[in-house]
Amino acid sequence: MAGRKKKAPEDVTEEYEQALKEMKTERYVLRLYIAGNNLRSQKAVENVKKICDEYLEGRYELDVVDIYQDRTKNPVDLVLAAPTLIKKLPLPLRSVIGDMTNKERILVGLDLIPRS
Repeated sequence: MAGRKKKAPEDVTEEYEQALKEMKTERYVLRLYIAGNNLRSQKAVENVKKICDEYLEGRYELDVVDIYQDRTKNPVDLVLAAPTLIKKLPLPLRSVIGDMTNKERILVGLDLIPRS
C-alpha cells in the first residue's frame, strides 16, 4: 500500500507496553447475581471475591445482588439464571453464567486471560 508506512518494531513494543499499563489500571465494575443465601450462592461470592482480590486488587467494584431480595436491578441486566457475573466495565460487557468455581472460565469472562 503506497502512502502507508509500516511501523518499526520499537513502535509496536511501545504500543504493547502502553496497552499493558492501561490494562493494569483499568477499573472493573462487576455485578454478581445470586439466588438466596444457600451454599452455592455463598461459594459464588467467595470465589469471585478471591479471584478479584488476586487479579484486580484495588481496582474493582463488586456489587452482589440477591435476586430474591432485590428485584430492582434484575430487569436491567436480564438475568435468567443465578449465579451470574456481569462485567459492566471496562467494555465490552461480558457475562459468566452458572458455576463460579471454574477460575479459568471466570478469568476469560472478565477478559483477564484470552480464550483458549
